[in-house]
Amino acid sequence: MTQPVSPPRDTAGKTPPADRLPLWRVLPAHADVRTLSLLGVLAALVVIGGVTRPDEFLDTRNLQLVLTQASVIGVVTVGMTFVITSGGIDLSVGAIVALASVWATTVATQEYGFAGILFTAMIVGLGCGLVNGLLVAYGGMVPFIATLAMLASARGLALQITDGKTQIVTVDGILKLGERDSYVLGVPPLVLVFAIVTVVGWLVLNRTTFGRRTVAVGGNAEAARLAGIDVRRQRLYLYLLSGLCCGIAAFLLIVLSGSGQNTNGNLYELDAIAAAIIGGTLLSGGRGTITGSVLGVLIFTTITNIFALNNLQSDVQQIAKGAIIVAAVLVQRRTASTT
Repeated sequence: MTQPVSPPRDTAGKTPPADRLPLWRVLPAHADVRTLSLLGVLAALVVIGGVTRPDEFLDTRNLQLVLTQASVIGVVTVGMTFVITSGGIDLSVGAIVALASVWATTVATQEYGFAGILFTAMIVGLGCGLVNGLLVAYGGMVPFIATLAMLASARGLALQITDGKTQIVTVDGILKLGERDSYVLGVPPLVLVFAIVTVVGWLVLNRTTFGRRTVAVGGNAEAARLAGIDVRRQRLYLYLLSGLCCGIAAFLLIVLSGSGQNTNGNLYELDAIAAAIIGGTLLSGGRGTITGSVLGVLIFTTITNIFALNNLQSDVQQIAKGAIIVAAVLVQRRTASTT
């Protein structure tokens, strides 16, 4: 009879804790059924795209386009995942992206070149995140109301700055990043930035005290406070993080489009929330997964690409996205009721 394989033990005969195991041995243990299901859905979409439009969908340039488009909303979704994990919500991310993109592409800002555009985009994102954090954490406002107010204000300010016109970027360093000559081993720079943000976000959420505090606040804010966590300060930091991700996404969007528009980031808040939810982040807080959120972004972006290649109407695409969101929420409720 085959004996079961015992887990690895240290020199004292005890099983090493998870944080002392190599990363390549920890990851499989965290690959739950939901993650595997998302990978299956993504693989199925790739097959569908390959069957319906084999010459176009599987073309290297199209796959690069899918990843590039996913990078912008993906960076926003990483920040959103942290906020939702803490039990909050941020409806202003799309408007912040728009405001940061137009503020960073004004004539005055472009005079400072590449660094000026990048710095401005990130500072505007952080500033908006600071306002959201102060209103929610120290002002006692409900996150839905506070971020809804920021959505309206940021959109209005973006429209005022541009006067409804598109601001064209003339900085060579920005324009060159969007060209194929800047690709690294066939990978667009925007995708590399997205990958870096994803890895950093995963490490922060799963391997740091900040991440554990975020989960604790989302699970039970009062218990977290009694445990010595400064809940208000933690929430402030989380909205700052979300604003920073919006600033980075705005810069990526500027590189991608070569312009700044007040309509940028339209419905990003809904896409980011949907991607996080179908990825396994609980809307009520207390559980979040960066890996699942990224897979959710890739699924939605792939669906959009397949619909575009097959000349299907956008309303059908929105219906499909809505069905996926409803199914994900029902799965969450079923999982919660059985645990």
